[in-house]
Amino acid sequence: MAANTSTTVSETASEKAQPAVRNESRSLQKHTTLSAGNPDGQVGERGKTTIADGVVEKIAGMAAREVPGVYALGGGFARTLGAVRDRVPGGRPNVARGVKVEVGERQTALDLEIVVEYGVPIPDVAHDVRENVIVAVERMTGLEVVEVNISVGDVHLPDDEDDTVESRVE
Repeated sequence: MAANTSTTVSETASEKAQPAVRNESRSLQKHTTLSAGNPDGQVGERGKTTIADGVVEKIAGMAAREVPGVYALGGGFARTLGAVRDRVPGGRPNVARGVKVEVGERQTALDLEIVVEYGVPIPDVAHDVRENVIVAVERMTGLEVVEVNISVGDVHLPDDEDDTVESRVE
C-alpha cells in the first residue's frame, strides 16, 4: 500500500492552515484524478476501483447506437436470438450485443459489429461510432481506449421489415 500513497493527496498541518480557496482547488484536483483514473491502477486513499468487462460493453453499445446511420449491433444470428429474447415477457434488450472488450488495469480495447442503414457512407459512420465510443468509455470509466475495431456485418435495406410479415392474401 505504501507504493500507492505517493500518488494520493495528503493534507499536512501547514496545508490545513491555507485559505479555503486553496483547499477547494486541491480537493477538486483530487476528485478529478480519482474519477479520471489513477496511474497506479485506480487505487485511491480508501481502496481500488475495478471495472467489469460488461460495464464497458454496455457503455460502448449505448454510444454506438447513438450514432446516426447505425441500425443495430451484432451479427445476424446474435440479432435473431436477441429479437426472440426481447419478445419474451420480462426480457430486456441486450445493449452489449455486438460488443466485445478486453479490459486491463488502465486500458481497454473494443471490437464492435454493426449494421448500417442503406445509403449512409460507411466510412463516415464507422468513424463517428469509433469517436463516440472512445469519448463515452474514456469519460465514464477513466480507462484509455487503445483501439476500437469496427466490423460492418450487414446493411439494413429500406424494405427490410423485421417485425412485420406481409400476407399474400387479404
